Amino acid sequence: MFQTFKNAWRIPELRKKILFTFLIIVLYRIGSNIPVPYVNGEAINGWFTSTAGSSILTYFNILSGSALSYGTLFALSVSPYITASIVVQLLCVAIPALERWSKDEAGRKKVNVLTRIITVVLAIVTALGYALLLRNNSSADNMLLVNGAKTTAWQIIVMVACYCAGAAIVMWLGEKVNEHGIGNGISIILFAGIVSRGPALIGGLWSMITSDKYHIAVGILLGVLSVAITLALIVLIVWVTNSERRIPIQYAKRTVGRKMYGGQSSNLPLKLNMAGVMPIIFANSIVAIPATIASLMSKENWFTRFVDNWFDTDTWIYIVINVILIIAFSYFYIMISFNPVEVANNIKDNGGAVPGIRPGKPTSDYIQKVLNRVTLIGAAFLTIVAALPLIINAVSGGQFAGIAFGGTSILIVVGVALETVRELESQITMRNYKGFLD
Repeated sequence: MFQTFKNAWRIPELRKKILFTFLIIVLYRIGSNIPVPYVNGEAINGWFTSTAGSSILTYFNILSGSALSYGTLFALSVSPYITASIVVQLLCVAIPALERWSKDEAGRKKVNVLTRIITVVLAIVTALGYALLLRNNSSADNMLLVNGAKTTAWQIIVMVACYCAGAAIVMWLGEKVNEHGIGNGISIILFAGIVSRGPALIGGLWSMITSDKYHIAVGILLGVLSVAITLALIVLIVWVTNSERRIPIQYAKRTVGRKMYGGQSSNLPLKLNMAGVMPIIFANSIVAIPATIASLMSKENWFTRFVDNWFDTDTWIYIVINVILIIAFSYFYIMISFNPVEVANNIKDNGGAVPGIRPGKPTSDYIQKVLNRVTLIGAAFLTIVAALPLIINAVSGGQFAGIAFGGTSILIVVGVALETVRELESQITMRNYKGFLD
């Protein structure tokens, strides 16, 4: 990987793209530290540490690079854009007109505009909910610089406008990376936000090891186990991400004029984890709905008490529902992103066939059967990565709340790193390609 970056740095055009990407990351981190009017960032962070440490808010805080826990300008980060992208993908499957748009260049521009509009709408709703959450808890925790009970409509409007502007700026920064940088813009911003939490996580791990509630030997053992589990997860993620099931394809020979084409062997690669981290994001977004609704209610409400007791991240009900949703969304995402019938028809039109399988419907059925098995393995992998830290946190009684979403974070970081390296390698190959006449 480091050799790839070294080779890319030698190419002036790629060097400019890398520097531009780093500039966007710096701007994003600056925006993540800009305070918002009427908001007491230190008080919010203290409330997150004491109250929201094991709640779903921790997940959104990870995606924002701790901006949510300080109530800064980029507190919403990429969450509205990711949710909007998911909604648009689902609409493209459900609405034939949108599906036609997504298949040509002009239509994709319209789909992008629709995604931006939905992002702004979701940002407004999320910002309003976040502002009300701060107001409802401000009386006891002083999370606003004004009295929570006397917060005016103007002050709420200012906070909502700031957070919506921050979400729009993050979306714009991501699109600029897509145009002038390296890698997927939103993924790079996600990567930067999660990595920025690294020093704080290491500090928290060190504090846990040296705390009085553990003997020094037990603390060291816990630290070694944490590092070993992290390294094992990274190795597993890299191995599964690069693994694929290859379906052999044989192309028949055909004569066109005086030339003969075909007669070659190829394969159809099916990634073991074709869905990536999307099923985990889908599942966490759905399972976060009760906690989000409860956060807007008073602490004395029966629904809030129910969510705290039975639907928090350190409860077994939450873990079981999360696992079921990850498996279900793994199959759902493959269903909307990969069409075996279309692939089988393309193979048939190009004169190819799977050895031992008749072209047409038998080929599509065979591809679907292989895809179902591959998806099951990928879903099991995602379940291990996402659920293992949750199980450790539940068994410990919530004492390891900081690692509840550690598996998801590692999966995102490693996935974005591998994707960026692959794009750099393709860019290097394209610019250094030499034909047989050179």
